Amino acid sequence: MTLFTPSVMTRCLAATALVAAASSVAASPFQNLPTDQDARVSVGANVMGTWSAYDTDNDVMVLPSLFYDNNRVYARGAQLGAYLINDGKNELSVYAQPMGTHFDPEDANGSLQGLDERDISAGAGVSYLRRTPIGGFRGQITTDVLGKNDGTTGRLTYLAKYDTDRLTVYPSVGLEWRNQDYNDYYYGVDSDESARSGTASYSPDSSIHPYVSVSANYEFNDKWSGFASQSLDYLSDEAYDSPMVDSRTEARTTLGVLYTF
Repeated sequence: MTLFTPSVMTRCLAATALVAAASSVAASPFQNLPTDQDARVSVGANVMGTWSAYDTDNDVMVLPSLFYDNNRVYARGAQLGAYLINDGKNELSVYAQPMGTHFDPEDANGSLQGLDERDISAGAGVSYLRRTPIGGFRGQITTDVLGKNDGTTGRLTYLAKYDTDRLTVYPSVGLEWRNQDYNDYYYGVDSDESARSGTASYSPDSSIHPYVSVSANYEFNDKWSGFASQSLDYLSDEAYDSPMVDSRTEARTTLGVLYTF
């Protein structure tokens, strides 16, 4: 089990810096967005398990959680952002969040132990959400800003919401596009790695794959709440054909608790 490692803290600090910059850019449009004076901060911790498509051991991490939204800036777990438009039906925002996945050759099997490590980077992006009577439709584009993977990804998502007195559930389904640079960093094997490890060289193109997710929040009382999420990606042929990969699917499960001030 991994706790708060230096790499995790570095990513958090990078994301915070990116949001500060995004907030500065968005300062002028803020004049048209009323601040929610009743917005409350929720903090907590979560346990996240990742069932990677890589031929490696699975990973479990304990991470901090932060949720806040005052109609101008927001924090939603690992994503920090600022609104440019937020009128109830249309939501345009800029954000920063972790980007990518992690491959540790020490946790890999066979010849994959001779490959280079792949790191999670920090991405900055733009998101547009349109709310309709039948659900929300969101488009996002994210690009690497730390130069680790030099990748760009895009998402088209349909979101729904179901709630009762204490329980709220958010299912979603969509498509994700990944450019060639992203896929080459996380799934490609160059000639040097191939010669050193004996793993076949591989150079993928860009790709599109489907994904589904569902998240839920349950309020125990006015202060305490619990949340959970489950996501599942069905990898494209470009990723699945990589010699680093031994599964067509990649899953992530999160369980956490929050205290609201």
